Amino acid sequence: MGKDIYNAYPVAREVFHEVDDILGKKLSQIIFDGPIEELTITENAQPALMAVSIATLHVIEHLFGKSFSCNKEISYMCGHSVGEYTALCASGALSLASAARLLQVRSTAMCEASSQCEGGMLALLGTETDEVDKLLNSLELNDVCEIANDNGGGQVVVSGSTSAIKQLISTMKDSNIKRMIRLQVSGPFHSRFMNPAYDIIADFTKNIHINRPSIPIVFNATAKEEEDPQIIKSLITRQIISRVRWRETILYMAQKGIKKCVEVGPGQVLSNLVKRISSSIDTRSISSLNNVHDFVSDFSLVE
Repeated sequence: MGKDIYNAYPVAREVFHEVDDILGKKLSQIIFDGPIEELTITENAQPALMAVSIATLHVIEHLFGKSFSCNKEISYMCGHSVGEYTALCASGALSLASAARLLQVRSTAMCEASSQCEGGMLALLGTETDEVDKLLNSLELNDVCEIANDNGGGQVVVSGSTSAIKQLISTMKDSNIKRMIRLQVSGPFHSRFMNPAYDIIADFTKNIHINRPSIPIVFNATAKEEEDPQIIKSLITRQIISRVRWRETILYMAQKGIKKCVEVGPGQVLSNLVKRISSSIDTRSISSLNNVHDFVSDFSLVE
């Protein structure tokens, strides 16, 4: 992922090289050439997603001749989990170097927290949060399992102990849930199991400079916009132990009158979720060089 953009534009190469330098390793080589087993390790996956997304954004800005952070036609930015760091960087709240350092600390801390527990994440399809809450209550699993992602569109992800995940899977045939998929992740993220990581990230963010974002960001932990740098520090720290309120985030922006949503970065998972959450929002995903060129041809940031 991202290799086509890297090869085509110097502004993209600058992003990858800077992230490589900050992390002290050739992450770009892993992104482009794998192996996939190494890329999907949490310590690599988190900064890789951010690097590809920011490189893509920089190419779009280069082609338009205008920075996103200066464009008043963009009403909000947001990101899902790691994507929130991309939003912070794109809005000018975080420098690329600070975002890379934060993700380096975040991913390492989350892996360490995961090693202290036996747990994982389970995607529940064809259901909503109310039904999942009832199921967890009926099984008396609230102390060992909780909703980690409210993705909307009939998709809820839970984090829990290994035994709780197994118990949930065993109940599927007796529930209204259409499908359960165990996620290939290293731990029970966005839950109380990440409390050890919370302390590490909270301490590290004390020394990170955050600017007031030029474009309001709607945050995962609250599904509300925030611009105060000190509160933002608290929110990105809380994020790792809090539910990702993606459904609420999209509904919040829809209620504010948002009609267009552009997803920048690998894949189009979020665009598909947005479509299922709100039919009033027209979505588009930009995940390749061809997508970038099509977008620049079809739209103007100042229309």
